[in-house]
Amino acid sequence: MAEDSAARPFYTVLVLAFFCSALVAGAAVGLRPLQEANRVIDRQKHILYASGLYDPGKTIAEMFTPIETRVVELATGEFVPEDTIQPETYQQTKAALSEDRGREMNKDEDIANLRRQEKFSLVYLVMDGDDISQIVLPVRGKGLWSTMYAYVAIDKDLTTIQGVSFYEHGETPGLGGEIENPDWQDKWQGKKVYNEEGEVGLEFAKGEAATQEPDRFYQIDGLSGATLTTKGVEKTMEFWFGDHGFKPFLQQLKNKGLVNR
Repeated sequence: MAEDSAARPFYTVLVLAFFCSALVAGAAVGLRPLQEANRVIDRQKHILYASGLYDPGKTIAEMFTPIETRVVELATGEFVPEDTIQPETYQQTKAALSEDRGREMNKDEDIANLRRQEKFSLVYLVMDGDDISQIVLPVRGKGLWSTMYAYVAIDKDLTTIQGVSFYEHGETPGLGGEIENPDWQDKWQGKKVYNEEGEVGLEFAKGEAATQEPDRFYQIDGLSGATLTTKGVEKTMEFWFGDHGFKPFLQQLKNKGLVNR
């Protein structure tokens, strides 16, 4: 009886631990669809922030009505038929890790320090009737401590930035973490991604951006005390608006007359 009594607390704790583990696991599985739905809504909100369409007096669904979600092949810039890849279920960061929909990058081209890149990307077309008024593009790249995720909205001239919204990162609060500061993000508006030669001309100053032409069209204030984060943002933009990113897609829009009408 003494031995039974000594063992009883051990078995009680074991059963309780098993029960709690099962309860937590069940809750995690049961809540996963809700968590995923909330994640989608949060990202839609940031797409709306970037495009300047966010209105706290409306629902996300109402505000998202004029936005058309499509998938493009990055190498060619062509739209992918929805019966091939459905935009609603496509997860491009996971696709980057797969063998058929992702690719490993060499050191020279991987300036955003991603190692692998997806072959297909989501894009968001802000429609004005039958015309495209903005294109919102998802970008990501390494900062000092983390991968930074953002949406960048481009005007129908295919070079002027309408807005930006960083929605996920692990940079230092008060320093690199200022990438999510609305005041800093507002300074992106009206800047141009491409220069007169068609190359990525956007850059980040060490301190305040230039006020003289033509530099003032391409420079954004750097983040004080966060040089490596700022450099990471600059390389992220250079990569995603370059030949391995969305440049072929934007060129296709221009060639087919889908913008600037």
